[in-house]
Amino acid sequence: MADSDFPGWHGTTIIGVKKDGHVVIAGDGQVSLGQTVIKGTARKVRRLSPGGFEIVAGFAGSTADAFTLLERLEAKLEATPGQLARASVELAKDWRTDKYLQKLEAMLIVTDGRDLLVITGAGDVLEPEHNVAAIGSGGNFALAAARAMMDSDKSAEDIARQSMAIAADICVYTNGNLTVETISG
Repeated sequence: MADSDFPGWHGTTIIGVKKDGHVVIAGDGQVSLGQTVIKGTARKVRRLSPGGFEIVAGFAGSTADAFTLLERLEAKLEATPGQLARASVELAKDWRTDKYLQKLEAMLIVTDGRDLLVITGAGDVLEPEHNVAAIGSGGNFALAAARAMMDSDKSAEDIARQSMAIAADICVYTNGNLTVETISG
């Protein structure tokens, strides 16, 4: 099968919601190849503890690429303990300039409970507006749903869960098998 004929891996929605001193990152479990669901229970949200500091990370894109990035982020965090923003910028710089890393196809949402950041292969480290970040196939659906709920009395976890449910109802590459991690700032 030629590369141009390969249908490609699709699927994931990751959302990060920061509200009332809590940050929640939630991700669905679907991995699709073309029009086929390959796995519905993948775990794309992880808790890390580099240097003794708690970090929660969610990834969208190629799983192998995301694990490579998570390993690199852990190394950066071990070199700069407790400095998520600095480690994220260092990772983004490497990602942008290293020829091996440039080929990686993934995005990350990371938090230490204080900062909520999106890290991209374009060298971006973004702190989202409105304390909501979303990536992946259903990211825009989840983002819109969460933004609509941010002024409500709902907790960060309730917003994340309901936003993911809405995304799963709309995006065929997103399912309702959630992994949810909460961290306080």
